[in-house]
Amino acid sequence: MNKSVLSVAVLATSILVAGCQVTNPYTNESQNAKATNGAIFGAIAGAAIGVISSSKSDRGKGALIGAASGAALGGGIGYYMDVQEAELRKQLQSTGVSVTRSGDNIVLNMPNEVTFGVDEVHLNPGAKKVLNSVALVAKEYDQTQLNILGYTDSSGSESYNLRLSKIRAIEVGNYLVGQNVEYARVKSEGIGEARPISSNTTAAGRAQNRRVEIILSPLP
Repeated sequence: MNKSVLSVAVLATSILVAGCQVTNPYTNESQNAKATNGAIFGAIAGAAIGVISSSKSDRGKGALIGAASGAALGGGIGYYMDVQEAELRKQLQSTGVSVTRSGDNIVLNMPNEVTFGVDEVHLNPGAKKVLNSVALVAKEYDQTQLNILGYTDSSGSESYNLRLSKIRAIEVGNYLVGQNVEYARVKSEGIGEARPISSNTTAAGRAQNRRVEIILSPLP
């Protein structure tokens, strides 16, 4: 490897190495020594591969993604998800979409006002902008599955709500596939009015329950 390639790889890897010490900068959790060492060496190797396989103008970006992939292989998928979560937070800032972490899963909560009109099944323009950002990250970090879950409030019949939520989830999934996210990585499911996150007795509560969640999880 020539010096210029090595320097880019080391620069990119230093970001992850800083996170491979006692405390992970994304989660603030302590890491054990074995996972830390594995992640460091994996990040170095992955960064080098990312640089070599990228065009000259994209070498810095290739090194960062390669480092994340290598860290995941060497020290556990948690590092890979950490970096992906940070990128999603950056891309989705001020969009109204929340980004939360549950173990190795990243949960994107898209309220109905961001995605669909009342009783509508076609994505609004704002939703497409949000999903463009999600697709951008998903294509870079391709070792995750996108599980899309549609939810409604309890207004109307249970069967209608289930059907509506399924159509909406499929609509979101189809849009992501249309943005070149691999079809096999996208799973869509309608949940209907089950699993509310707020009370259906108030308008505000019903608005919270009308949502689409995208759960990014490590590929098996």
